Amino acid sequence: MPIRSMTAFASAEAPTEIGTLACELRAVNHRFLELGVRLPDELRVLEPQLRERVAAKVSRGKLELSFRLRSNEGGDALAIDDGVVARLSELAQSLSTRFPNASTDITDVLAWPGVVRRRDVDAEHLHQQALKLLSAVVDEFVAAREREGAKLAEVIRDRADAIAVQVAEVRALLPTLRHAQRDKLQKRMAEFSVPGTTLEPGRIEQELVLALQKIDVDEELDRLDAHLQELRRALGQHEPMGRRLDFLMQEFNREANTLGSKSVDLRSTNAAIELKVLIDQVREQVQNIE
Repeated sequence: MPIRSMTAFASAEAPTEIGTLACELRAVNHRFLELGVRLPDELRVLEPQLRERVAAKVSRGKLELSFRLRSNEGGDALAIDDGVVARLSELAQSLSTRFPNASTDITDVLAWPGVVRRRDVDAEHLHQQALKLLSAVVDEFVAAREREGAKLAEVIRDRADAIAVQVAEVRALLPTLRHAQRDKLQKRMAEFSVPGTTLEPGRIEQELVLALQKIDVDEELDRLDAHLQELRRALGQHEPMGRRLDFLMQEFNREANTLGSKSVDLRSTNAAIELKVLIDQVREQVQNIE
């Protein structure tokens, strides 16, 4: 399964014996799978099946599935339930003596549940048509997610390459930074030395080791390299990986923060800032992935 975006839209229509059946499926980002369903009365019994079929193809996102049934021109698919109308008429007459000034609006009567109904149709055939239409819509929906996901993956890979460049540049800079830090510390110790005394070489070396440990970022760089490998591996997996990548970006950010806090040189500070910018750009894209 290619990488997928969580945002998508798909729709389709199909003719039926009582009108045109239309189906739409749209989605936005969401941490889990949340599916809202809107159906005409003729299809309400199908809701569990519809939910099951969508969930079988989609794992994350806030989805809205809707079906609409538009009657054929002329309205011959609609009928008045004379029994319901007769009962409403009886009730209206019985209440007219109590409410002599009350009036009846025909639109209110038509809106009463059960007054207007569709003529008898083959419900089983209509349900099969709805399920077939849903399959076509879900397939297009998934295809749209995959097309958008391919674009996201391309952006993420580009940013990952840029992160790798920054990591390599900092790694190449480390010997220079260590040498500069050693010279700086030796000069400071010479400035604060007491005349007539000599600092022990062992003491100098000990202070140098402690100072260099505070700026050592080899482990952070190694972990960033490992995270890059995992990021590229995850993008090639045939399964939903949005949550995994979201967690991975937290690890990226942690290493970049540590790298910045240990910086003693403008070049490494700028590299840490650039890393955080790139990581944030990847994180924004990852939040769109299923």
